[in-house]
Amino acid sequence: MRLPLHPGVPADVPPPTGEELRLERAVPREILRRSGFHTAAPRFARALAEARDPAEAARTVRRHGRALWRAAVDRAQGRGPVAGALGHDDDRPLYWARLALAGELRRWEPAFTLPAAVRTALAARLERASRGQDAVRPPVAEGVRRVLLTGFDPFRLDADIRRGNPSGAAALALDGVTLETSAGPARVETVVFPVRWGDFTDGTVERVLRPRFRPGPRRVDLFATVSQGRDGRFDLERFNGAWRGGHPDNAGLSVTGPVPVAAPGRQPQWTASTLPYAAIAAAGTGAFPVHDRTTVTEVPAGATAPVTREGGPTAGSAARAGGGGDYLSNEIAYRATLLRDRLALPAPGGHVHTPVLHFGPGNTEPATGTVSDPVFVAQRLAVTAQIRALLVAAAGTLG
Repeated sequence: MRLPLHPGVPADVPPPTGEELRLERAVPREILRRSGFHTAAPRFARALAEARDPAEAARTVRRHGRALWRAAVDRAQGRGPVAGALGHDDDRPLYWARLALAGELRRWEPAFTLPAAVRTALAARLERASRGQDAVRPPVAEGVRRVLLTGFDPFRLDADIRRGNPSGAAALALDGVTLETSAGPARVETVVFPVRWGDFTDGTVERVLRPRFRPGPRRVDLFATVSQGRDGRFDLERFNGAWRGGHPDNAGLSVTGPVPVAAPGRQPQWTASTLPYAAIAAAGTGAFPVHDRTTVTEVPAGATAPVTREGGPTAGSAARAGGGGDYLSNEIAYRATLLRDRLALPAPGGHVHTPVLHFGPGNTEPATGTVSDPVFVAQRLAVTAQIRALLVAAAGTLG
């Protein structure tokens, strides 16, 4: 018999995930307290306790998930509580609050029978709602371009649990924003994805993007997948490879091998960005240099050892890393551009790697440092502003 991990929690309740376990530490609690997001999980737990059947529970989960996403977007765009030292655009409160809600749902013992499959479905609904994934509604107004941007959760938290992800911060800051470009107005819709191999294997990227890549009045005109990359620079990643390199994800899982997709018999080793990289790189979008990156790691046709080269893959080669590496940033770019090609989406799209965020001098120790500082906030704001400018430059090329 499995013993409960928390006093008062029945032994048959699913165990906490690796991500949830990090909530026991001081930094997540401090981030939630400073942001005011510490109240989201108790409110959710009280609402769940009032659910009388699975249908009502599903409505409660969606309502609170969407409310969490909207609160994070409002805060990032200056409509929330006073930001304080964290900065208004911090993506970390959303990440940690989502995990707190997930923990409440996992521990919840309703008065009615709740099969494991139903609890799993509720957890998936919470994920979608709290990531903005079920609320992507590009406009149908004439003359308004539709732009879709994706970001990621913080990651590599076992090295420094204070980390955020500028791509997630940009997603919150830009959701629902209309940009003025040389080709006319462009409305941005955003979502955030987890840093977990399993979710990608289960097709989360395709489920979210497919409805907006198919023909119809809300089909996107431009898309960009965004993640944190290298120090001091933006990279426009030209080529994406069908390979997973095995780096541990936020759940502690390591996976090495081909990217698993539907119809693997028609799976190419490489996909390419169709973003207007020359125009973006030349646009002077901000303080960070923007690189048109064509590096790949491949096993050439007829060879057995991988080699790294500039200029993209050679004919018949097997992928080992795209310009964006062999982690989930490469994979989301591969999946998105493969879906673009399979659905014959005429919109340009590809991957953007942002600079890495750093804390200021003297605040470099995860165990003793503070959860934020002016340097960290200023860098995050600068990255978001430049991502906005990159999108303006890219959308300005649309005919």
